[in-house]
Amino acid sequence: MRAETAGQPFTHRCRVYYEDTDAGGIVYYVNYLKFMERARTERLRSLGFAQSQLAGQDLLFVVHSSEARYHAPARLDDELLVTAEVVEMKRASLRFRQQVRRAQDDLLLCEGQFLVACVRTENLKPRPIPEALRTAFVESGLPPAGE
Repeated sequence: MRAETAGQPFTHRCRVYYEDTDAGGIVYYVNYLKFMERARTERLRSLGFAQSQLAGQDLLFVVHSSEARYHAPARLDDELLVTAEVVEMKRASLRFRQQVRRAQDDLLLCEGQFLVACVRTENLKPRPIPEALRTAFVESGLPPAGE
């Protein structure tokens, strides 16, 4: 894992397991969304914010919308590099741009964008992103524009 900077987004490494594949040994398409979810979670963790800690503060991040494009298949035992780059931060949402690449040859396998809403745990109503988290994203390389 590495921190997001102006030139390089945060990257999470993972491996394709048997459970991730279909009968032909190719990653089932929906599992790319799981890999990207893990990278977003690890991005928050790298900033010092665990999902369990945030839930205790009446805060959840939920996917509002997603878009994915598939370019090439990943296969059993491939090592993947999954990026999670925040490209827009609003009062109560984050927009992530993400890619899944095969580590061996840096081939782009899948890419997508995700709008993630910040909501209250109890009623799932929108709530502002806490200032400490906003600051952490800005200090890690996210430009303050887009607010």
